[in-house]
Amino acid sequence: MGQKHTFQTEITQLLDLMIHSLYSNPEIFLRELVSNASDALDKLNYLVISNDAYKQLDFTPQIHLSFDSTQKTITIADNGIGMNEEELIANLGTIAQSGTKSFLAQLSGDQKKDSALIGQFGVGFYSSFMAAHKVVVQSKKPLETQAYAWMSDGKGEYEISPCVKESFGTTITLYLKEEAQRFANRWEIENIIKKYSEHIPFPIFLTYTESKSEGEGEEKKEVQEEKCTQINSARAIWRMNKAELKKEDYEEFYKSFAHDNSAPLTWIHNKAEGTLEYSTLFYIPSNAPFDLFRVDYQSGLKLYVKRVFITDNDKELLPQYLRFVRGIIDSEDLPLNVSREILQQTKILATIKSASTKKILSEIATLSQDTQTYKKFYAQFGKVLKEGLHSDFENKEKLLELLRFESSKGADFLSLKEYKANMPATQKSIYYMMGENLDLLKGAPLLEKYAQKGFEVLLMGDEVDAFVIPGVQEYDKTPLKDASALETLKELDLQEVSETEKQEFSALIEAFKEALKDEIKDVALSKDLSSVVALVGDAQDVMMANLMRQMGQEVPNKPKTLELNINHAIVQKLKSIEDKAVLSDVAHLLFESAHLLEKGALKNAKDFNQRLHNTILRAF
Repeated sequence: MGQKHTFQTEITQLLDLMIHSLYSNPEIFLRELVSNASDALDKLNYLVISNDAYKQLDFTPQIHLSFDSTQKTITIADNGIGMNEEELIANLGTIAQSGTKSFLAQLSGDQKKDSALIGQFGVGFYSSFMAAHKVVVQSKKPLETQAYAWMSDGKGEYEISPCVKESFGTTITLYLKEEAQRFANRWEIENIIKKYSEHIPFPIFLTYTESKSEGEGEEKKEVQEEKCTQINSARAIWRMNKAELKKEDYEEFYKSFAHDNSAPLTWIHNKAEGTLEYSTLFYIPSNAPFDLFRVDYQSGLKLYVKRVFITDNDKELLPQYLRFVRGIIDSEDLPLNVSREILQQTKILATIKSASTKKILSEIATLSQDTQTYKKFYAQFGKVLKEGLHSDFENKEKLLELLRFESSKGADFLSLKEYKANMPATQKSIYYMMGENLDLLKGAPLLEKYAQKGFEVLLMGDEVDAFVIPGVQEYDKTPLKDASALETLKELDLQEVSETEKQEFSALIEAFKEALKDEIKDVALSKDLSSVVALVGDAQDVMMANLMRQMGQEVPNKPKTLELNINHAIVQKLKSIEDKAVLSDVAHLLFESAHLLEKGALKNAKDFNQRLHNTILRAF
């Protein structure tokens, strides 16, 4: 008897979902298992070339499929890297980096809808249980003598025991459910492989029996002959001529390569010849990877040298802000036994990285010409694209052209180019306002000052904006400035409050300063608001506050200037009130209301409530 283990809770939930859900593409299990087998061959192929201990192996990478129509089983076998007991537990019994936690976090309770997420989150091996009521995995690592068997019915437990396996690699046998028994059929298997795995870069063989006639006349009889046929082209699609490939070829390779059921948004296929020779095939997904905003995100790129897999875990192959890109880089100029240290230092990859980045950004620029398509892209990847402004100075101008914003004039997808084209001749700068909530920004009283001049203000509500936008400084020789900063407001050449008016409101100003001395930097008068009050700060303070908030730190209270609109009826009435208690309550109420518009929350709801009640009582 083998040793029994319990699946991690999340795996159990996932298996229950797969077993009981009506999955729209149940055949996906075969694509996932073949892709996993291809990855195992990739890894051993690299070791055979780069590691002396493996060079003596008799290794011809291939995948073998077979089926038993009587027993209703399908078997997928490879002669790849294999797994020992610890690796079987780590890879098949625990979450590791499979994305399963993130997948489960997306579940809504609608099983039919939820099951469609499976491809997006790449939960690979576990898709076996959509088709099988029992799965047996036999695996043996090269250079090791002991093989191990993993077995489970997907109902909460799995068993691992030593087994006998002559050759290294992994063999997976699926005992099919009644509703999935149609897959134990030559034509079903061939069609699935042609559809999803035609361009897996290793040969896939199918073993089957075929009837044939022997003898003549009364001696004639039907005999069964076993055959083994290669059922895929095993061509590396990225090294093929684009003219040979159809849209379907690109899309199906992407689905098998990226473990994604959705078609990609677009792809960039390039072959460079000259000083350096390399092929690249990059895909932009339709949906963001589950780990897009995680520090430990998994690279979506594979590096090959002369079709030999080198690594799928090098995050330096493209800039970090393009981490959503999936694809292949295949170089002719790197040595086959290249080490990870060499990868980090080589100028060859730096050159490929720079050229590839430009190609990808150019393709995104092409996407941007179709507004509806670009909106889909930007909703998924706009935030990470902005990160490049902080790190990729070489492509800064290209990135600025790709950004889109909402604005104070109601635009919801405005480029900087369009903004500048709309600028009045009297406008000196491109104005923006940052905050935690776009809805709050749209109601900011300070926007009234810009509206009076006919100036548009870009509204920025993403956390990353505070990190990158202040460093931009200008676009097309026009400066970018924070609209809420006192220095920027001076550019508007607004109507100034006269000395006589200042004197008229001096007592009110002093009363507000006294009441709010710990809350504000100063009190000023304005004639350019329609609201009662507005808060005006310093550009650097706004940037630092957003940065600290993004880093999870407590934001210190940076006092702002409270502007009073002397034309507003409330302010006009306040100047004649002498009761300090009344002025103190109203000063706090107006300040808190301005803070509420800016932050979406009160600093002290209890005190605000009490002052509001006091003011209401005085009105009766």
